[in-house]
Amino acid sequence: MTVPKKKLNDGTEIPMLGFGTWQIEGEKCTEAVKTAIEVGYRHIDTAFAYYNESFVGPGLKDISRDELFVTTKLWREFHDPKRVEEACDRSLKDLGIDHLDLYLIHWPERKNSFPEMVHEMHKLKEKGKIRSVGLCNSTIHHIQDLYNQKLEIAVNQIEFHPFLVQSELLKFCLTHNIAVTAYSPLARGEALNNELLKEIGQKYGKSPGQVTLKWLMQKDIIVIPKSSSEPHMRENFEIFDFKLTEEEILKVDGLNENKRLIVPDFQEFDY
Repeated sequence: MTVPKKKLNDGTEIPMLGFGTWQIEGEKCTEAVKTAIEVGYRHIDTAFAYYNESFVGPGLKDISRDELFVTTKLWREFHDPKRVEEACDRSLKDLGIDHLDLYLIHWPERKNSFPEMVHEMHKLKEKGKIRSVGLCNSTIHHIQDLYNQKLEIAVNQIEFHPFLVQSELLKFCLTHNIAVTAYSPLARGEALNNELLKEIGQKYGKSPGQVTLKWLMQKDIIVIPKSSSEPHMRENFEIFDFKLTEEEILKVDGLNENKRLIVPDFQEFDY
């Protein structure tokens, strides 16, 4: 099964389905990445703050680098323009690769030279160390701050699932040709127990999780579900043989509760 790709505003192509590695650590992470690649995943998402880059790296060794799309993230520890390249180099070393396909600021913080760090990331792009620049957990105002300084991003990775439907932010990003990636797309498992998603799934012979991932993808959102179980990896991968109706998409939209699951004390969601 070939995963569809989305062309980013800088010309890079990103697989619409990726493998998330949050909370998978140690040798278990290495084996999970290897298994995901065997299943067919080619987009691998990690972060410095997941403390697993050095374990993701060995899992990438059995496949040609040009077949992979690797994403990692700049952590708050390096929120200083002078340390951006240092952070990138450290991630590259731990991952055992010579470039990143996508480098994201994990949590934007306006007090810490946020636009200046994006500027430094673009310099890394010019050096060939990264292919695309993006953000995580960013609001419309964060992105507008960058635009005011003539800085562009290709991706905004945000929490997005049936219980947190960020329609306004999604519309803004897609209107400005910024791709959106959904993390925690299954709402940390909550989506698997929802009666509406179960009902829709029964119609197609699919699980609530598969319905959720398909719903996101039909909204033009990239998804990065994580799993250390091969059956679940395969299940998440088998979402390309059915299509939800517009009515079903609207019904799932209606599950929204504006319910955030990830709310650290340094977030700036109210900006």
